[in-house]
Amino acid sequence: MPLPFTPPVIHTPGEELMTQTVLLSEHNKVLTITINRPERRNALDTATYAALTRAFESATGRNDLHAIILQGAQQYFTAGNDLRDFQSRPEGESAGLRFLRALVNTDIPVIAAVEGAAIGIGVTMLMHCDFIIAASDTIFRIPFVPLGLCPEGASSVLLAQYVGIRKANEWLYLGQPFTAQEALESKFINELVAPGETLDKASKIANTMAAQSLLSLKTTKSLLKRTLTPLINESLDCEREAFIKCLVSDEAQAAFQQFFTKPEKLKS
Repeated sequence: MPLPFTPPVIHTPGEELMTQTVLLSEHNKVLTITINRPERRNALDTATYAALTRAFESATGRNDLHAIILQGAQQYFTAGNDLRDFQSRPEGESAGLRFLRALVNTDIPVIAAVEGAAIGIGVTMLMHCDFIIAASDTIFRIPFVPLGLCPEGASSVLLAQYVGIRKANEWLYLGQPFTAQEALESKFINELVAPGETLDKASKIANTMAAQSLLSLKTTKSLLKRTLTPLINESLDCEREAFIKCLVSDEAQAAFQQFFTKPEKLKS
């Protein structure tokens, strides 16, 4: 049975649209996508993944967009996957994986404006963005192992390419929080700015893109990704099988139950 999603809407630049969980706004050849579940720290559930997937798929191939900004509402990027969706084994490809494939296939630069925290898939999706601007007080965490899970989002190969194998081992095996300063020093992100200023900086980068040749932007992105894309797609497939095995394990289900009863232990 197909997953529900918000149907596409025809709109004009400058008009802001709202799905249940995602805000879309266009201005000057730039699409801003905002994850909009502030009451859940912008955690990603099935409906949110579906809306994000549709937004990225709809943006790809257009000749009037030069860049995408991705952010979270109310200065909080995302707490990652809504663990309530992990209570049962998914049938077929998960909504989260479909979103990641749409992000990977996006043909124009994606600029992430990260505030508050980026947890789990909130970190792994950043590996598929072209620029990452983070507030200086942002906290990052990849808690797959503490949750009884394994890497996803092609992080099993991409993270080491960004930060080196030793740092990747530390972040993935231990699953402990790390600061925005550490992310910058590890070359995981592009730049730190003061809290509340990530969107402004991301917009400046995006406006630079808007003044450039769209053909040049798309060609450059394609060339930069030409050797990585096959590896990313293979990794997504391999990780999917491994992730499902971990997801249905007794250890993972016990970790989820512990999260619901004592959530701060895994969030801190």
